[in-house]
Amino acid sequence: MTNTQEPQNTNTSGALAVAKAAAGLKLYDTASHAVSSFTPIKPGQVGIYVCGATVQSSPHIGHIRAAVAFDVVRRWFERLGYKVTFVRNVTDIDDKILDKAAAAGQQWWERAYIYEREFTEAYSKLGVEPPTYEPRATGHMIDMIDLIKKIIDNGHAYVVRDTDGNPTGNVYFDVASWPHYGELTHQKQTAVSDAASEVTDTMGPSVDNAGNDKYNPVDPADMSPDKHDPRDFALWKAPKDSDPLDARWNTPFGTGRPGWHIECSAMSHRYLKDMFDIHGGGLDLRFPHHENEMAQTRAAGYDSAARWMHSAWVTAKGEKMSKSLGNGLSVPAVLAEHSAWVVRYALGSVQYRSMLEWSDQTLAEAQSAYDRVANFIERAGAAVGEQPSREEIMAISADALPADFVAAMNDDINVSGASAAIFTAIRSGNTLLSKLADRADSDVAKAEVREALVNVRAMLDTLGLDPLAEPWVSDGAAGGAAGAGANSAEHDALDKLVSEQLAERAEARKAKDFARADAIRDALGAAGIAIEDGPQGSTWSLK
Repeated sequence: MTNTQEPQNTNTSGALAVAKAAAGLKLYDTASHAVSSFTPIKPGQVGIYVCGATVQSSPHIGHIRAAVAFDVVRRWFERLGYKVTFVRNVTDIDDKILDKAAAAGQQWWERAYIYEREFTEAYSKLGVEPPTYEPRATGHMIDMIDLIKKIIDNGHAYVVRDTDGNPTGNVYFDVASWPHYGELTHQKQTAVSDAASEVTDTMGPSVDNAGNDKYNPVDPADMSPDKHDPRDFALWKAPKDSDPLDARWNTPFGTGRPGWHIECSAMSHRYLKDMFDIHGGGLDLRFPHHENEMAQTRAAGYDSAARWMHSAWVTAKGEKMSKSLGNGLSVPAVLAEHSAWVVRYALGSVQYRSMLEWSDQTLAEAQSAYDRVANFIERAGAAVGEQPSREEIMAISADALPADFVAAMNDDINVSGASAAIFTAIRSGNTLLSKLADRADSDVAKAEVREALVNVRAMLDTLGLDPLAEPWVSDGAAGGAAGAGANSAEHDALDKLVSEQLAERAEARKAKDFARADAIRDALGAAGIAIEDGPQGSTWSLK
């Protein structure tokens, strides 16, 4: 891949300029180990590179959590009015892909392409925006070879040669020559800023916590006796005897294929040039991948990312969700039992640096959140006679959103606080709806309801959760929120049951059997259903 066109403007917020709220944005940086104010390198623009999937097998929930986390980060930048260039790579060649393809009787590139498509489908189903660029490692061999040449020429890498002086294909980064090695993850030299950092430092790999890392097995090439220092890592690797001939590339330092880390240095530089704003990825990539990536990029003479951000793991009973540990949940299996909206909400329900415990309760809470959201949006739309268009929702600037939501998002993307702000707005909106029929100034009252509806949907959209956006509408995940013809079966069934109870209650009140009427109301209340009585009758909503 040699696409060198200027990055496209992927700002979908509709804002004409960067919002005033952008001045308050603060983000965590793994390298400084602190939350600090964000200032873009180029005014009005943000460049983000996020490590994507190694496409060896099907995606599981742990993989997708990082994609959702950085999708929310990106969406907030867009809502703030920034022009965002978002790069997410695909690692389509490595030892696991080669070994698993051989075991399955597949071509290695065939296996990579099959699972790349599965990841793309999972991203799409869960509402993750497509990246500006999605480069594959195999499309950037020339970039990698040129980068390795620069590192060698700068005296920070060495070529392993055989007894005849010929290059073997193995090239190692010379860690001892680079005094800055460890600056990203040397946790003992930095202060812990908060509880989330303390947890991730304990669980996440770093220079001080490498040891026997079950989440990041050592690359066999990095165990070679030819290394000058145990810390040295492979930039280029001689092929194994079992490697297919089409998985080898000829270079000045021998035939072979790239080490794991060099690809991201090459691709981030290709698409974002020198220093860019944010490099993201999962916590397990912090060391050795990102530590090594930072070192080799800078040793080649380029600036690395200005800020490094890492999303924490999805855990199951406190253990990282991982195929290698046998506790992975595939995305198709989860989506077979839960709507994609509910799964996305669950994956984004806590701040990106916090561990997310995956359980039936997590999904039940997400389903409850959906019911409350969809119920309000449907009722508010019916009350004002329309649903605001997607264009209107996307055009809402961060400056026009509720202050508590903005404050939460500006606080290192605190989605828990942002969700609380959304449900505060929904409660206020429900109160407006309950009083609508009693208002003499009905036009003003409807305008207030419409404003609440727009705010709720715009906040949800910032989290990728507006039920009336794609992919939720096409996939039927919007439930009753979309209006006639799009009601979910669950909502229809619940509405029928509650309506029958409300009709019975109305008859009891008409007969002055207030004990019976109160008993019905209390029973519905105990089930989580709020009843509002008005001149036109009673309406219901989920608490």
